[in-house]
Amino acid sequence: MKTPSPTVTPNTWEFLRDPMITPTGFREYDARWQYPEAVNLPGITALGLGLGTQMHRRGLDPVICVGNDYRDYSLSIKNALILGLVQAGITVKDIGPCITPMAYFSSFHLGIPAVACVTASHNPNGWTGVKMGFQMPLTHGPDEMDELKQIVMGGDWETREGGSCEQVDGVFEAYMDDLVGDFKMTRKLKVVCATGNGTASAYAPALFERIGVEVVESHNTLDYTFPHYNPNPEAMEMLHDMADSVRASGADFALGFDGDGDRCGVVDDEGEEIFADKVGVIMARDLSKIYPGSTFVADVKSTGLFASDPELQANGAKSDYWKTGHSHMKRRVHELGALAGFEKSGHYFLAEPVGRGYDDGMRVAVEICKLMDRNPDKSMSDLRKALPRTWSTPTMSPHCPDTEKYEVLDRLVQKIVAKADAGDTFAGRKVDQVVTVNGARVILDNGSWGLVRASSNTPNLVVVCESSDSDEELRAIFKEIDDVIRTEPSVGEYDQKI
Repeated sequence: MKTPSPTVTPNTWEFLRDPMITPTGFREYDARWQYPEAVNLPGITALGLGLGTQMHRRGLDPVICVGNDYRDYSLSIKNALILGLVQAGITVKDIGPCITPMAYFSSFHLGIPAVACVTASHNPNGWTGVKMGFQMPLTHGPDEMDELKQIVMGGDWETREGGSCEQVDGVFEAYMDDLVGDFKMTRKLKVVCATGNGTASAYAPALFERIGVEVVESHNTLDYTFPHYNPNPEAMEMLHDMADSVRASGADFALGFDGDGDRCGVVDDEGEEIFADKVGVIMARDLSKIYPGSTFVADVKSTGLFASDPELQANGAKSDYWKTGHSHMKRRVHELGALAGFEKSGHYFLAEPVGRGYDDGMRVAVEICKLMDRNPDKSMSDLRKALPRTWSTPTMSPHCPDTEKYEVLDRLVQKIVAKADAGDTFAGRKVDQVVTVNGARVILDNGSWGLVRASSNTPNLVVVCESSDSDEELRAIFKEIDDVIRTEPSVGEYDQKI
């Protein structure tokens, strides 16, 4: 096979024959491209060859579990990936269509360390990609992705004899059994189950019914055209639809899942969206009572309450703020021996003895139901109102080209750090510190903060702000961040604002 080129164009003879991959699709912790504009099927086969070669060079047992999400082109992508893996001498265990957490589970269930799931996650149709890992619950991070990129884009793969592919049945049933165990609700719960017609539609309603929850269906029919909205529980469009369903049905709360089922969004009984970082604090409060002294990891987009909440402090909980990204967070939870990790985007990483350490929206749904069962006299809104009040933005994403965003971010971080070093005020307050582990998180002297970082998945920057004081201060923090961002002409408009 030829070395991949980013210049082969669709609807040509070469496009059917030669591998085409744009290098920007190799991201920090998974691979993601627009298909077929940025990758073709021979390019995906080259990716499989590269992944198989990477396995051999790292001394892994040459066996991998492979699955795919429910999009109309994902089966073709998976078959092209499998072809490359087989050419690299890898034995492929094809577990069929699945949510990404089921693919992760298959590693434990089948005793196979390597996993690859074909999915574009929450990206709209027209995107594809692969989430992969060699040592569950860990998945590829920047080092592994850079190594894979060098193998694939350099054509530095090796073909080997002995590759094969076989279908493996029964993983779905084993996964559902593992999620539920012998748990049954003892209180009545009525829950809106929102799946946006995505892959989680095959899992979440059945899961709720098994544990004794009354399901209010919300777009639970599998439909890869996503006729209502793109399943992304961080997007206000989905959260607002979930809130409307709660109000119309009188449900106790709503749980929504993204396109590949590894994220979960929450709306309470009053129709209020609870961003996932706040849900994380609610869960951490509950878990720290059962497991005092636990460590919880939060990503840099998350609320400051993990460090300041009096109830977590009383339970001896310790907090750690880390880089955004499912691979970064899984690795940090694993390294620290933390009980759980929480991302504002809706990824939750529940480790032993609660979960297996990877992000799984279905596991989170079960644990939220268990939490409610342990608090039979509380509603979800009661738990939300019990938290110290803060004002926060949704995750806002101004456009910035993939080829420029990291250089743009470097300049923005330098400008923000320079302002702080010069003693300038920020939204009228003194800057306490600027955390630069992942972009720039400006923390003010009252604990309020604003963040700018680069998206790892899409051509965007990411902006999140939180005030411990008022909505007025929140807007002032956002304006300070945005004023710095506007010094960069290549940054475009936001997908949503406050």
